[in-house]
Amino acid sequence: MMSNAFPKGWNEERVRQVIAHYEGQSEDEQFAEIDAALLQEDTVMMAIPARLAPEVRALIARAQEQ
Repeated sequence: MMSNAFPKGWNEERVRQVIAHYEGQSEDEQFAEIDAALLQEDTVMMAIPARLAPEVRALIARAQEQ
């Protein structure tokens, strides 16, 4: 049997809650959430080559640890 490994601070119940949240959203709620994320002043959305994604994720993780 394979056990699930969750990120720090996460567990199976939290994962289930997140899934339930997003599966229960209407299309309008989904679009509103996306629009709100794009309007955050401290966040930037950009396209990067897929091959660089692991490095970008690692960089973000290091920055969040500080």
